Amino acid sequence: MRSSWLLFLLIFVLAAAAQWLLPWWSAAVVALLLAFLLPQSGGRAFLAGFGGVGLGWLLLAGWLHVQADGRLSHRVAELLPLGGNGWLLVLVTAILGGLVGGLAALSGAWLRQAFGSAEPARQRA
Repeated sequence: MRSSWLLFLLIFVLAAAAQWLLPWWSAAVVALLLAFLLPQSGGRAFLAGFGGVGLGWLLLAGWLHVQADGRLSHRVAELLPLGGNGWLLVLVTAILGGLVGGLAALSGAWLRQAFGSAEPARQRA
């Protein structure tokens, strides 16, 4: 359980730091690599990735919404079927970011399991 929180915190901090200089999808690379390096079950890795990247995107989108007095997010929310609700757009942004991070972390955990299960077979042969 403790390593799940460590994975969550590392994904949150490193994905947020990576996105200052790199494109948005760098969060997925960070989540995949950390979930590969820190052994977790698939479900725990997904939750850590979803929470880490989703919380980072929620905080940033919420901060940008408040700083712009909601004008830009309101306009974008009018283009989408959100009824012009800027805060709903912030929530949708966080969920999409969480899904990106969660699926990337799940892929990292499964990749680790795939390499882990193939390694003992190589030793027997």
